Amino acid sequence: MLQSKLFSKTVREVPADESSVNAKLLLRAGFVDKLMAGVYSFLPLGLRVLKKIECVIREEMDRIGGQELLLPAMHPKENWEKTGRWKDPGREVMFQFAGRGDREYGLGWTHEEIITPLVKKFVHSYKDLPIALYQIQAKFRDEPRAKSGLLRGREFLMKDLYSFHLEESDLDEFYNTVSLAYRKIFERLGLKALVVEASGGTFSKYSHEFQVLTPAGEDIVMVCENNRDFVAINKESARKTSLKNLCDFAQNREITDLEAGGKCPKCGKPVHAERAIEVGNIFKLKTKYSQAFNLAVKDAGGKDRLALMGCYGIGLGRAMGSIVEVHHDERGIIWPETVAPFGVHLVALQEDIQVRNAAKKLYEALQKAGVEVLYDDCENISAGEKLNDADLIGIPARLIVSEKSIGADSAELKKRAENTPQILKLKDVVKALGGSMD
Repeated sequence: MLQSKLFSKTVREVPADESSVNAKLLLRAGFVDKLMAGVYSFLPLGLRVLKKIECVIREEMDRIGGQELLLPAMHPKENWEKTGRWKDPGREVMFQFAGRGDREYGLGWTHEEIITPLVKKFVHSYKDLPIALYQIQAKFRDEPRAKSGLLRGREFLMKDLYSFHLEESDLDEFYNTVSLAYRKIFERLGLKALVVEASGGTFSKYSHEFQVLTPAGEDIVMVCENNRDFVAINKESARKTSLKNLCDFAQNREITDLEAGGKCPKCGKPVHAERAIEVGNIFKLKTKYSQAFNLAVKDAGGKDRLALMGCYGIGLGRAMGSIVEVHHDERGIIWPETVAPFGVHLVALQEDIQVRNAAKKLYEALQKAGVEVLYDDCENISAGEKLNDADLIGIPARLIVSEKSIGADSAELKKRAENTPQILKLKDVVKALGGSMD
């Protein structure tokens, strides 16, 4: 991609009402544009990142047997009346409106009311179960305080997976399978997620949240300093903790009476209060929605039994915002390689014809080798401004071509997260950046 042709441009100023790091950096670097509170346009750079996140999630959902579909975003009132959620929480959460003939509709903030009657049309016997269906779909929530950039919006992209089972043991097994898949997803996205017990609502004793520890978090989690995930994330805790007899205690503060410094109920070690961003959650819904829609299947004995359900969500924009909150410095974003919009940012520092020719040849060679490259070919921009923009955009590898470098038949390679550059001969650049030499 030629940067001179890129639709978005970096900017120096951001809206005064944006206080979160992710909003400021994503706006300044040209990844998103704010339409109104809680609603953002994803510009070409931002959409590339979002698609990379989507690809990771899709791969892991397919790996555990999920089948992808796409459900409507506009829902009829009647479905929501069956579960009572048209009125409770009703308009507190849902955008509701009237259409032709005064028929009422709502925009989906979740999809249990749609997926359950759909499954009822196709699943009739125990032989049809278990089944797991997921989508990546826009959700709409009338947030009273849309804030924190992509972390809390009124329109957002969500992966929601729904599973259907006959036996509780099967639901439990799949629930654990999804939990492991979520760990892998967040690891691939460059996020160290803590598994935290949260309210199970009317469904079960607990649900589980996947929380990323960061000062920007809106949630407070109480976590044992002996918790295996906390030890892996927190260097100070790792120095204090033996790798033997690690604990798994972590709870959202909303469901616990524990205070910081108190004793862990599982191992007796001190409990810490940590700020965190929730990037995913999983629930055992059991029969709450299958009962509302009479989703019953015949067991091996011919008896009708209500299907057991689970639901599992990840917010893609929220994951993107969380990545920025965790991976940045004072100069800008530092994208993990798995989700970066491009693998390499090629920067020509001078407008000298030899420099530009050398950079163009490198750009073409990298493209031919299958390397995703953004080439800053912009003219009449100082070297300092180009390097500042490169830091702000945050592509993992920066390749600099200058009059000095081509004089030595070389280019300078610098990783965004490192300070020391590497000098490469021009003939070795493609191989060093992982391109195919075929």
